[in-house]
Amino acid sequence: MKPTPASAPLALWLDPEKPLSPEHSQALHASGWALMPVHTLDTLVSHAADAAVVVLHLSVDVTRLKAVQQLLQEAGLNTPVVARVERQELELAVEASQAGALAVLADCDARSASWMRLHSLLNPHAARTSTQPTRNVVFVDPASQHLLALAKKVAQADVTALLVGPTGSGKEVMARVLHEASARARGPFVALNCAAMPENLIEDMLFGHDKGAFTGAHRDQKGLFEQAQGGTLFLDEIGEMPMHLQSKLLRVLQERQLTRLGGQSVIQLNVRIVAATNKDLKLAIAEREFREDLYYRIATFRMRLLPLCERPGDIIPLAMQCLSQHDSQVWRLHPQAQALLLQYPWPGNVRELENVMRRAMVLCTDHHVTPAHLMFDDWLSQAVPAAFSAEQNAHVPNDLSPVGLNTWASSSSTEALPTWTPATTAQQPEAPLPAAPADLQSAARLNEHQVIMATLASTPSKTEAAKRLGISPRTLRYKMAQLREHGLAMASAC
Repeated sequence: MKPTPASAPLALWLDPEKPLSPEHSQALHASGWALMPVHTLDTLVSHAADAAVVVLHLSVDVTRLKAVQQLLQEAGLNTPVVARVERQELELAVEASQAGALAVLADCDARSASWMRLHSLLNPHAARTSTQPTRNVVFVDPASQHLLALAKKVAQADVTALLVGPTGSGKEVMARVLHEASARARGPFVALNCAAMPENLIEDMLFGHDKGAFTGAHRDQKGLFEQAQGGTLFLDEIGEMPMHLQSKLLRVLQERQLTRLGGQSVIQLNVRIVAATNKDLKLAIAEREFREDLYYRIATFRMRLLPLCERPGDIIPLAMQCLSQHDSQVWRLHPQAQALLLQYPWPGNVRELENVMRRAMVLCTDHHVTPAHLMFDDWLSQAVPAAFSAEQNAHVPNDLSPVGLNTWASSSSTEALPTWTPATTAQQPEAPLPAAPADLQSAARLNEHQVIMATLASTPSKTEAAKRLGISPRTLRYKMAQLREHGLAMASAC
């Protein structure tokens, strides 16, 4: 048997019924696979990030296949699964294929050629992702799965789409799904936030200009419409577009052509438009802030994205995805931390969830996120003192409970989760909480200072704290000086 190359793709082999046979082991190695037998689902998930494929034996039905797919999705992974079934179980083979198995092989098939074909099945996927960044999306909740199925149908129709949903609900992610599930997937995806650009620059950004169109126009410049030729142009926050530009946009959408600023030639367009807004455009039309004819032009198909609190099945998978995206090590979520995440109302939606999990990664030292590591925006000042004490009591897991749960959870929910009182509060006077910030800049500064204090309290040295915060020790000393200037206690940190 020839040795497996070090760069060979890894196949995880899970067969609860019988051990891996020497014939199968030899066939996989001979066909260029590195092989790792696993015996539990936990072991499978912990190694799935490094695997190119999971080989799974099915004996009765596809329940085991769906369970593995669910665990992989909750971990933020899209590792394909190959099913092995008995040769006479034709109906089970069909069910496995319909359930999403990459391939279905006979249980007794130990031919190298059969396993060699898996490389060709995986190569088209690799070719697609080589030209586009790999993106894991989470659609676990039934409402999200329904929206995903609808999005795939809309993507194939090549019509303009309007995505409506609150801030942070994932409208750009959905726009990319529409692009990547369409025939335009190999074309460019170009995005513009209409609220982020100065009014006098949006027109030039969208339509481009010819050389000499205005002072400083020293060369021809393609606009975003031309840059998106053959692909998708995503117009985020379209409800903030100035009225005079709405009429120009309507004309371009109607005629599928444009003329650059200062130019004479007409440029034909082959672009799909996907727009998004968190505003009620019908109300904006009534208040004469948005053109009604433009609304009906962009809303050929209108899709509503639910706030995160209305699709709770996505919360834990999204949290795990955030942890795995920023750290290659295996992370765990304490059951009470999961309960806290599920019951929090998430006014900032997915964006707020990402912030909460990033804070947890800063505060957590053992890759096991507990309730004391969760710092929410609305209760940040209450969460930080709890996090200080939690680090000193991290070896008593039964004492841990969701931070600030009684603030917003129902009485029936809080009865299931014990209340935790920090053991050190009687020994150490509690520092007075800072006054509520008066503006956004103050709130951001308060947020930063609280994270710094929490990190200093949970690390043995300032050097280690700076490393965990991702800043230099010099920057940390500067920020600590700022803390002292604001009158915040630094005794425990220094």
